[in-house]
Amino acid sequence: MVPATERGVSPVVSTVLLVAVVVMLASTVSVVTLGFPSQVGEPAPVVAQSSGQLVRDVTGPGGRYDQVVNITHEAGDTIQVEHVEVAVDATDACGKRGRLVDLPDEAVGSGSPNHIEGDHIFDYHSPEGGALDPTTGDTAFSAGDTIRFRLTNGACSLADGDRITVRIVHTPSGAVVVEKTLTAS
Repeated sequence: MVPATERGVSPVVSTVLLVAVVVMLASTVSVVTLGFPSQVGEPAPVVAQSSGQLVRDVTGPGGRYDQVVNITHEAGDTIQVEHVEVAVDATDACGKRGRLVDLPDEAVGSGSPNHIEGDHIFDYHSPEGGALDPTTGDTAFSAGDTIRFRLTNGACSLADGDRITVRIVHTPSGAVVVEKTLTAS
């Protein structure tokens, strides 16, 4: 005959196994019926290294430009420009914020009113050669590319030492892939 102290082991083990099976079955059914895997978003691309510059006075092939912002992608994943938004926070400098959306812009430069949310601080005529400039034919923001745009002096006049923050947002994932605080010089 089995001693009374060893008879309780079998019911405890069977109860633990039964609870484990029920938990596994419940989690499998919930994933299938509620569709959690379909809600997992696209992973954000990685821009491993970037640089930025805010120049108050630039002379280029098209003439003199002021308040030119350059964000250069130096290393990392390629991002299609149609999946990019550019958010500019100039609240410390001029009290305004603006966002370039629905890119690339069909108008020359990056300031078409159809592509701006928030304050209209962007200039219609940007220096050519940026990833947002349709004249270059570039539809991707990849290593070696520069996103270039202008802040209009009339809507947001910057003085030496003023700071702005520029964020490049990957729209499918909602992730900020580049964030640069730039000082006007």
